[in-house]
Amino acid sequence: MNSEELAHGSPVTGPEPGLPGLHLSCPPDPIVVQQRVDEVRTKVTAMGRDPEEVRIVAVTKGFTGAAVRAALSAGISDIGENYSNELLAKAHSLGSSEARWHYLGAVQRRHVRTLSPAVSVWQGVCRQVEGDSIAASSPGAKIFVQVDITGLPGRRGCAPDAAPGLVEYFGSIGLEVRGLMGMGPGGGPAESRPGFRALADLNRAIGLPELSMGMSDDMDVALSEGSTMLRLGRYLFGSRSG
Repeated sequence: MNSEELAHGSPVTGPEPGLPGLHLSCPPDPIVVQQRVDEVRTKVTAMGRDPEEVRIVAVTKGFTGAAVRAALSAGISDIGENYSNELLAKAHSLGSSEARWHYLGAVQRRHVRTLSPAVSVWQGVCRQVEGDSIAASSPGAKIFVQVDITGLPGRRGCAPDAAPGLVEYFGSIGLEVRGLMGMGPGGGPAESRPGFRALADLNRAIGLPELSMGMSDDMDVALSEGSTMLRLGRYLFGSRSG
């Protein structure tokens, strides 16, 4: 076990209550989480940008509810989850907290109605039918349109040339489109730059206020290309179990 794993805790051996069969990572150290948040804000300042203009979404997928509490105590109120059962269980266990839940996973219409009361922001919306379901359950909901900036097989997201039409359609049915969202191809931070630059150009051309791109491995590149929202899990909380 390396020093980072020691600092954040070792994996638990059983499922968290409320999430049957799902083995989650050990609660992270709130002091370390605060240090990591401060490091991100220092990065932003060093790039000549205002930390107030860059939001951190703490991605707590695979971590216990204590990770959410650690993020909140570090001043991060935007919490991201990829799986509906994890989001709902953690939102229920925290009760009425200041957390703003971002749903980052693929939008499955059969889960939208159940998720809607808890979700503040839907990221990863890339088809008209997904927007229709969200609008029916949560009129006026905030969403990000996911764009495939990699061209790799199996990647979620609309084609870049389809994004303006989707943004217009989602606005016409009453959704609030906050910005575009994209994921790098992996393989190192430098591999993400061309796609991030193209996504930032597209976001500006459409005239959207926010831009969600950059994760633990490529956040520096994302920031340099104009991201206003970073989705960070491992950077804040350490390695996930299993």
